[in-house]
Amino acid sequence: MFPEASDPTTALRPRLPSPLAAVADDRFDRFGVRLLLKRDDLIHPELPGNKWRKLAPNLRAAAGRPLLTFGGAYSNHLRATAAAGRLIGTPTVGVVRGDELAGRPLNPSLARCAEDGMRLLFVDRATYRAKDDPAVLARITGTATGLIPGGGPVHVVPEGGSNALAARGCAALGEELRAGTPDGTVPDVAAVACGTGGTLAGLAAGLGPGSRALGVPVLRGGFLGGEVERLQRAAFGARRGDWSLDDRFHCGGYARTPPELLAFADDFEDRHGFAVERLYVAKLLLALVTLTAEGAFPRGTALAAVITGPPPPAA
Repeated sequence: MFPEASDPTTALRPRLPSPLAAVADDRFDRFGVRLLLKRDDLIHPELPGNKWRKLAPNLRAAAGRPLLTFGGAYSNHLRATAAAGRLIGTPTVGVVRGDELAGRPLNPSLARCAEDGMRLLFVDRATYRAKDDPAVLARITGTATGLIPGGGPVHVVPEGGSNALAARGCAALGEELRAGTPDGTVPDVAAVACGTGGTLAGLAAGLGPGSRALGVPVLRGGFLGGEVERLQRAAFGARRGDWSLDDRFHCGGYARTPPELLAFADDFEDRHGFAVERLYVAKLLLALVTLTAEGAFPRGTALAAVITGPPPPAA
């Protein structure tokens, strides 16, 4: 634990615990399932949801050192890291997949990173794929150090922010859900969209006995189960909690948003009055509506959907 005076995240005033409330929705109600929304998107205006939960422990561990992290050209994680660096006065470097982007105008996402002070380092795709190799990472960090005024060592945060620190940070999400709603309803199932697995790893570890976690991957490939187990071993020493994955709802892969998904998200917004993020949250909610209709949840189930973030700001 960090004393408050040395915790760089204290001044950011996050809204914790995030709200948990039941909502009426006939697609769940008619099957006897109570839908709860865990509004992690309301934690912080610039570091919402799992971005806060994963970045905050890494900001503490960095202890003032510059942050170096990785992402694609439209990475939410890069934007959140750049914003965090600006808010607490820490330099940031974003290693961006695709050296062909270096000579082009920045897209709105990368432009926002640059406006927040992030130095952008574009690398070819072969190097990016090998970024976990110690020799490759050493070359990347050496180049990145030259981009930072004053140089010095950096704190490396992996793509998506998922490491052991992040998984332990996300355990607080499960612990908050154990406290239940204001009327005392504790979720039987807590579901979250998954990209790199860190949120699910922590969520499952933090839930209490009798509750289980469900992950909905937004990428194709079926690799995420092994990654969640690896993160749990690194963070907690062993697999923790009752969790599973359903790989059917990626809608074609990351950043794929077919018309039927967009129509579903529009309808959910109309029903419940908040903006639905399309790449992660919409796929999660679609999965839960489908699974409920399939009879995956017994009558009387309290089902919590973790709203990990809002849509990105308009360009």
